[in-house]
Amino acid sequence: MQHRPVLARAHNKVSQGVVVKAQNPPAWPLPVSVAPDALSGIQADFSQEWRRVVDAAGKGELAPLSDRRFGSAAWAGSPQHLLMAHLYLLSARALSRMVDAVDATEPLRERLRFSVMQWVDAMAPSNFLAFNPEAQQKLVESSGEVLRNGIDNLMRDLKRGRIQQSDETRFEVGVNVAVTPGGVVYENDLLQLIQYAPATPTVHARPLLIVPPCINKFYILDLQPENSFVRHAVEAGHTVFLVSWRNPLASDTDGIDQATWDDYIERGVLQAIEVVRDISAQDQINTLGFCVGGTMLGAALALAAARGEQPSASLTLLTTMLDFRETGILDVFVDENHAALRDQQLGAGGLMSALELANTFAFLRPNELVWNYVVGNYLKGETPPPFDLLYWNADSTNLPGPFFAWYFRNTYLENNLKVPGRVKTCGVPLDLTQLDMPAYLFGSREDHIVPWVSAYATTALLRGQARFVLGASGHVAGVINPPAKNKRSYWVRDSDARLPGDPHAWLAGAQEHAGSWWPDWANWLSGHAGPKVKKKARLGNARYPVIEPAPGRYVRVRAV
Repeated sequence: MQHRPVLARAHNKVSQGVVVKAQNPPAWPLPVSVAPDALSGIQADFSQEWRRVVDAAGKGELAPLSDRRFGSAAWAGSPQHLLMAHLYLLSARALSRMVDAVDATEPLRERLRFSVMQWVDAMAPSNFLAFNPEAQQKLVESSGEVLRNGIDNLMRDLKRGRIQQSDETRFEVGVNVAVTPGGVVYENDLLQLIQYAPATPTVHARPLLIVPPCINKFYILDLQPENSFVRHAVEAGHTVFLVSWRNPLASDTDGIDQATWDDYIERGVLQAIEVVRDISAQDQINTLGFCVGGTMLGAALALAAARGEQPSASLTLLTTMLDFRETGILDVFVDENHAALRDQQLGAGGLMSALELANTFAFLRPNELVWNYVVGNYLKGETPPPFDLLYWNADSTNLPGPFFAWYFRNTYLENNLKVPGRVKTCGVPLDLTQLDMPAYLFGSREDHIVPWVSAYATTALLRGQARFVLGASGHVAGVINPPAKNKRSYWVRDSDARLPGDPHAWLAGAQEHAGSWWPDWANWLSGHAGPKVKKKARLGNARYPVIEPAPGRYVRVRAV
């Protein structure tokens, strides 16, 4: 059990054996200090560098900047704007050094760092028409047309309540994204279950069930044919089933806004498993969970194990946390006050809005996902280029309030799920250490949502033979890396029968391989999928006939 202070002078409350983060954090702003000698050093370096930059500007010797916000010819060709950019970056570095020097706990320092990042990124001169020479140049060259376009873009975004990140007119669910052939073979008030049509004459006898996160739409795993993970699995000879979670709306009147964690585990994941077993006539199936879907899948399988059932022959977890000890940048939002607020707002019903969730994730990387589009859409009057991944990113989902409140408290705040018997689901204590099926665990090296060391921590919980693979790039791009593009790389350690406890020790002994990790996973899964059999002539069965073609109705419901 680990003590995790978050705020200066905050104390952790130990209640019934549960250690939580920052049970009673003091109100902001907090008094913080920097040691006088450290502050003097920062001030001296800042003053010296300021003089050097100003002197270089006076001599016409300021170097162009590599920062893409200030890297265009318009910035390089305008001495006064280039000077402004240099001094802005200098000030940003000084503020960053001051945060690093603050006399505070590391969690508090992380919160300060996050807050300073928001302010510094927002105040970049590139974000303002008066200070952006590239935007000014486009304004003059277009005789004001870009200003009109920018205002039009702003008004449209204000109406939709979010910044457009991709040309959304170029994509439509079921037309050019989420188009792998299949049919919906089951539905209830929480999900639709899709079975995909086989693409090979023979298929493995044991099917694969994919559980995506309910916080997003499933089609991140089935974008366009050339980058569809689902299609890749189907073409590898697997019968693939996939959960399409319902997107609840404020106008719904069937009580979906009161759905709980227990509902999602029992009537969501476990129900999907039972339907797949029935249709495939297999006692055991292969299962895969992505992000929050992996957390839910792990809990569901632990619940099944507690009931004496073993429905999963193998388990794949993609960028998933079961141990929430290290939650990365999201930790800045995690404390008892926030959890108590969500309990009060949402614990008895209501919806956690897609817009709030999307904005939270966007401001984890504000330069890339916010200010980049402010400049392009509004100052330059541009329409962002079509990008299927960003189209999906904008298609967010609402969550039932009780589900979200339970999940936030029991995972991010109290980290209860990893401790055997501490948390109950459907009245049954869960023990993840009872999961002993073979497991394929994937983390992304630059993941800011699920740090790869947290994905690796699952190896200490599961008792079966585990294979850990580390992919390049971030939370989504690391997962969606089709082989045909021959991009990025992945690390794997084939020599160890047992994985070391230290993730960095694992990495030190891992080998890097160029390209996609998908073939490695497909090869691993084939060893757990049973013999090849002739594909079935139709989808579903007599008990579960096809309701409608894939991708179904639920995924088409938009929240924002």
